[in-house]
Amino acid sequence: MTAVEIEKENNAITKAYKQLLKVSYTTLTKEDKKLIRSAFEVAMDGHKDQRRKSGEAYIFHPLAVAKIVAQEIGLDATSIASALLHDVVEDSPDYSIEDIQEKFGDTVAMIVDGLTKISSLSKEKDMDVSLQAENFRKMLLTLNDDVRVIIIKIADRLHNMQTMDSMAPDKQIKIASETLYIYAPLAHRIGLYNIKTELEDLGLKYTEPDVYYDILNKIKESKEEQDKYIEQFSKVIKNSLDKENLEYTIKGRPKSIFSIRRKMQKQGVSFDEVYDKFAIRIIYRSDADNEKFLAWKIYSVVTDHFRPNPIRLRDWISSPKSTGYEALHITVMGPKGRWVEVQIRSERMNEIAEKGYAAHYKYKEENEKEDSLENWINRLQEALENPHTSAVDFVEQFKLNLYSKEIFVFTPAGELKSLPKGATALDFAFGIHTEVGMKTRGAKVNGKLVPLSHELKSGDQVDILTSDNAKPNSNWLDYATTARARSKIKSALKEDKKHIGEEGKEILRRKLKQLKITLNEASVNELVNYFKLKTSLDLFYRVGLGTIDNTMLKAFASSRSNVLMSFFKNKITRKQTATKEELERDEVTNKFDSLVFGKDEEKLDYKLANCCNPIPGDDVFGFLTVTEGIKVHKKNCPNAVSLQSNYAYRIMPAKWVDSTQQEFSAQIILTGIDHLGLVNDITKVISENMHVNMKSISFESDGGIFSGKINVVVKNNTLIKKLIDRLKKINGIDKVSRV
Repeated sequence: MTAVEIEKENNAITKAYKQLLKVSYTTLTKEDKKLIRSAFEVAMDGHKDQRRKSGEAYIFHPLAVAKIVAQEIGLDATSIASALLHDVVEDSPDYSIEDIQEKFGDTVAMIVDGLTKISSLSKEKDMDVSLQAENFRKMLLTLNDDVRVIIIKIADRLHNMQTMDSMAPDKQIKIASETLYIYAPLAHRIGLYNIKTELEDLGLKYTEPDVYYDILNKIKESKEEQDKYIEQFSKVIKNSLDKENLEYTIKGRPKSIFSIRRKMQKQGVSFDEVYDKFAIRIIYRSDADNEKFLAWKIYSVVTDHFRPNPIRLRDWISSPKSTGYEALHITVMGPKGRWVEVQIRSERMNEIAEKGYAAHYKYKEENEKEDSLENWINRLQEALENPHTSAVDFVEQFKLNLYSKEIFVFTPAGELKSLPKGATALDFAFGIHTEVGMKTRGAKVNGKLVPLSHELKSGDQVDILTSDNAKPNSNWLDYATTARARSKIKSALKEDKKHIGEEGKEILRRKLKQLKITLNEASVNELVNYFKLKTSLDLFYRVGLGTIDNTMLKAFASSRSNVLMSFFKNKITRKQTATKEELERDEVTNKFDSLVFGKDEEKLDYKLANCCNPIPGDDVFGFLTVTEGIKVHKKNCPNAVSLQSNYAYRIMPAKWVDSTQQEFSAQIILTGIDHLGLVNDITKVISENMHVNMKSISFESDGGIFSGKINVVVKNNTLIKKLIDRLKKINGIDKVSRV
């Protein structure tokens, strides 16, 4: 570089630094400016020999990230300094975390350390989904140290997305997919709506450039017409608002490219058919006491002139979102028969909507209850530390909870609780407390008894009925939608399996003793191989359930005792053939013989994807293609991230069926001579059989002759046989048969 170019670049750096101090949202004291100056000097020194892919000096990147942190997110001087230093430890051999700690103190050092760890996580090459998900989980663990780590990371990602043009196309797609997959939902949850919108639009720009530029050009073409429309709309209500002596501004807000794209896909319409492509925002000045009153006054003025859509009123003022967002949203029929969304916010509400976390704390009172963001972080920490949740499951569930809209429901005492849209009565139970969830027996919504799978609506009053004898069963996973509830249920089911396994081990010990076989490591391994199982727990669990019964164990003992037969069998097996007996013996283990899709576990036609070649037993999902029907991919398929990022609406849950876990319905018919207490005897036998779930029961008595029908759900026919045998022994029962 020539001396002139170097001087020009240095002037640009100085200008960017001065602008950073000028645009800061928080008022900077002398000490703050000193801290930021010191951080800037260290960053300059640490990155002195570095250049970005575009050719510009690297220092422009930390300066830009610090500017986003200062201006758009509105964080404090500590955060601005940390943003300037975020790459220094990683990129410069001259600086360690200890140096940062010595020079800037513990807080800055902790934030920079968190950012360095996240950065080193994402540098690993060729990550599969499970590894990426695991890294995401690690990244979120830093939230508990200091939420500013994640916020600065989001700012870093935003600047990377804004300056990605000089990168290789494959890198662009990878970073854009990851942004749509992780960072945009995270920005949404923290309340950084403007940044979330920009991240989504930039993500679309690189993942689907044709679609992005097509919509962008159409927005530009229709801008003049939209500006005119906003002016026309505003003119109608301005006079009425002025009469009320209100201080306000009216702004038009075009919908983001990403949300227009989502609407076009969801509703199956073209760009021109998307009507509410923009919203109108009325921002008014008010003191704290009159905020709510003035919002409804403006609502009244708007609805005097334009007819509102009654089902599109969103009152986030009385019940703010868990991100802290407050506003009144109404959709009205504007001029030319077009729906227009009108957002009514005070200046304070607008600041919280734009800055999220920072503004929320600026306005927070000393005596205010625990902040919802802190509450959310505590809940998140609980989910992160659950050892039973796989990282991919966690990320999928976490994403659902991040992006989902909220509903507000009441406890019996009238306390307001927020849940993701689509949450069930069971989710509500776990939302109150884990113990309440675990002991749930039933639920009442607005005074009526409902199933645990009942989907809640805003305004419902929910009362959870508990019992000490109640415990989770595998069906509960179909009823629960929130990450918290699902992870707790999975943990409980694993514990239950362990408990049944312990009982099964004792039963097996007794049964083998009768067959003169000692239960030890060698015999357990033989049994595991004989029944084609994976682990000893699988064996004990199936004995506990009754899937492996006496007859099967006798068959094992006889095949074991015939040493000569075993010798020949081994010889034949080595030649990769099998005896007739082995071929005919059913696998007791997971048969994994067919795939089922969706919550209803339907059997549908499918093809296995060539990119990851899933085999029975793999964690999989279905992807609805345009021409080839359902394609089945492994959850850690290299293409999974981009499919889930870009085509979430075409993803279908899928799983391989495990024959021992699947539940089946069966109907039992009983006849006999009626006597007092017979029905009680029958129900007692069924309820004592712990692995049988009774769905319906009906009895009739005519001329002293008794007949009954019982519908039960069981895991296998061994349990049905046992139940029928026990029912036959009841005094007065003549015949018991299965339909």
